[in-house]
Amino acid sequence: MLCRYNSLGTVRHVSLILIFLCQLWVTSVDSHPQCLDFKPPFRPQEELTFCLMYKDFGCCDTEKDQELMTKFYRIMDNFDNYGYATCASYVQDLICQECSPYAAHLYDAEDPSTPVRTLPGLCRDYCANFWTRCGATIPFLSSDSRLAAAERDQVRFCELLGIPDPDYCFPDIAVNNGMTRDLGRLSTGTGGCLQVCLEEVANGLRNPLAMVHANDGTHRFFVAEQVGVVWAYLSDRSRLEKPFLNISQVVLTSPWEGDERGFLGLVFHPQFKYNGKLYVYYSVEVGLDERIRISEFRISASDMNVVDHSSERIILEIEEPASNHNGGQLLFADDGMMYIFTGDGGMAGDPFGEYGNAQNKSALLGKVLRIDVNYNDKGPLYRIPPDNPFVREPGARPEVYAYGVRNMWRCSVDRGDPLTKEGKGRIICGDVGQNKYEEVDVIEKGSNYGWRAREGFSCYDKHLCANSSLNDVLPIYAYPHKVGKSVTGGYVYRGCENPNLNGIYIFGDFMSGRLMSLQENQYTGQWDYREICTGPGPRCLFPGLINNYHPYIISFGEDEAGELYFMSTGVPSATSYSGVVYKIVDPSRRAPPRQCHYEPLPVKTKGKLIPLKPKETLTGLELSAKHQKHSKAEEPSPPVAEPESLTQDSAKDWLQELLDMLRAQEASWVRKTTAPITTKALMAGKDDQGRPKDGAVRLAGGRKDRGRVEVFLDGEWGTVCDDAWDLQAAEVVCRQLGLGRALKSSKQAEFGEGKHLPILLDKVRCTGMEKSLRDCQHSGVGEHNCGHHKDAGVICENAELAS
Repeated sequence: MLCRYNSLGTVRHVSLILIFLCQLWVTSVDSHPQCLDFKPPFRPQEELTFCLMYKDFGCCDTEKDQELMTKFYRIMDNFDNYGYATCASYVQDLICQECSPYAAHLYDAEDPSTPVRTLPGLCRDYCANFWTRCGATIPFLSSDSRLAAAERDQVRFCELLGIPDPDYCFPDIAVNNGMTRDLGRLSTGTGGCLQVCLEEVANGLRNPLAMVHANDGTHRFFVAEQVGVVWAYLSDRSRLEKPFLNISQVVLTSPWEGDERGFLGLVFHPQFKYNGKLYVYYSVEVGLDERIRISEFRISASDMNVVDHSSERIILEIEEPASNHNGGQLLFADDGMMYIFTGDGGMAGDPFGEYGNAQNKSALLGKVLRIDVNYNDKGPLYRIPPDNPFVREPGARPEVYAYGVRNMWRCSVDRGDPLTKEGKGRIICGDVGQNKYEEVDVIEKGSNYGWRAREGFSCYDKHLCANSSLNDVLPIYAYPHKVGKSVTGGYVYRGCENPNLNGIYIFGDFMSGRLMSLQENQYTGQWDYREICTGPGPRCLFPGLINNYHPYIISFGEDEAGELYFMSTGVPSATSYSGVVYKIVDPSRRAPPRQCHYEPLPVKTKGKLIPLKPKETLTGLELSAKHQKHSKAEEPSPPVAEPESLTQDSAKDWLQELLDMLRAQEASWVRKTTAPITTKALMAGKDDQGRPKDGAVRLAGGRKDRGRVEVFLDGEWGTVCDDAWDLQAAEVVCRQLGLGRALKSSKQAEFGEGKHLPILLDKVRCTGMEKSLRDCQHSGVGEHNCGHHKDAGVICENAELAS
């Protein structure tokens, strides 16, 4: 069956791509705002003159509005003055429903089990009045043979135009305040999280930790792997087979999970289009010393998609006393200077010297450095900008721009509001904390950001913290370790495609996998926090969109047009090919058609192009409306920075905690030689007669490699409450099912509620090495204090991914 829709009285078949998508969408789901082109509604750039009902928000721009008006007059030309006076408003109403923000639902475009309507779904009373007064217009409005056959039978005609859900029929849907009140705004879950969807942009990457563009009009983007390889992608997301840069033989890193050394930063010179220069930041071993190195490279003279590896010039090297806290960010700000963000040297608590590296302005570690690499072909490789704040301070390194930072991981320059330019040029960073707080800072010239005296808003070194001469700058936001344990700085969204996101700083946490946001309050000057969650299945039911991601959020990036992306991985190792790049998409509202159009400059390519083959899929489509409100996307979690007394101190930092967890899992991981998945493996734990044994598990409500966890205990099947559900417990289930390692421990009934079953396990705590969930710590079988809206699930590495 083909998806189709009627625009000017004739049936139009959509492209083969949409046909394929229709065949995939086999589950009928609840409606969400969506246009007939399978995209979110928008606010028209110019005033509509015909379909005025949707002049503020809907699915029509002025071009479509004029097209519908032409169709209207063509139909009404067939009627006399009486017919015009009687039926014009009905005909206009029906035609203009193509502009409704719920057009896809009104025309059954969301449900592939039915043909797309040529007329919108009508409420019964409205339909009866229309048929009675203006039935003669039906042949002009629709070419549907079924409607033509029912033209003289009101009951049959209105049955054909009816919609099972009375909330979604016209005209009631247009005046339903509950559905129209928040149209066009960012969708929120019950906990206040902002719901977004994702688009898979690149995959199969080894710890992708930087995505940058060259600002040269080609709209290429470049993704750097921790091992020292950079890949070039064209604007159509195809990847060049040959690496853009490969210095993996020099880069110092290792396969062990959590190693912070490696290729850490990449930035193109603002004049790259003319001078062909780019800069990299990586770990290197020189003799017995470990160092961070900042080098300059040039593009190849014979291939614009390859770096001339012989052109490397070492700009700066800094000795690293330990293997962690290596910093790694390079960027050019609006002043044309290059900023370098270094870590404090490693270990814990910045133990170097009397006050630590970060507070020592004669050291380059724990700093924001600012240098001038412009016009450096002759003379020194870099110059000191004369307005650097400590140029004239005895003993201070002149490169220092700001100090007192611990390990800033991912910084960005705000492009500024597209119209007012508000915020333009400010630098925002995430600074990884020690054992209590993570923080976000706005970088200012000459400022002291407090480490090691302060961690977040809290005192770390109480002696230093009491020193009033520090005059340190407090973060704009800090959060405790019950929320996350390693901040990943992001970007203020300034793209075109998602107007609702403008001005929102989006960042994440590497350890907890949370996506988070801050927005500056213009009245208070404070930054307001809201968590970001991926929408439930129906909310993200658009072509190419998904609602799940790998949990370790490594980095964020912008493309040349300002659209926002993040990179994460299922296994935090520099040698694991589980890294993915995701684009962030607002499903509530898009920019008007053609507003964000750009023409990339041509790119001359040599060699093979590898097209993108997405691997991730949308989850949660089987949820009904009553289940959606309990989905993971709406998990309430509005974290705020807490007083020091409310959190427990820990001797371990996040890295040690990660290593302990991963080493416990290592023995149970299924390697790439995993046998193909069989039907038998999907319900693990059967006796010789095929009956489930005590402790057997199975997955429900998803695909063969993901779903709600159901466990067989004491002779019955039941679900697991997610109160303490984590990746170690998910690991036990995935291994027991023969599905490889666990990629995600899903919560809040992401794969639906098992209401037909009892809840058998609660407060499950595993090391990841147990044979079954029965062997983990848990409450007594059947004892729990939660509901099915917290049913736990898993996403496992399936055989296709493991092969």
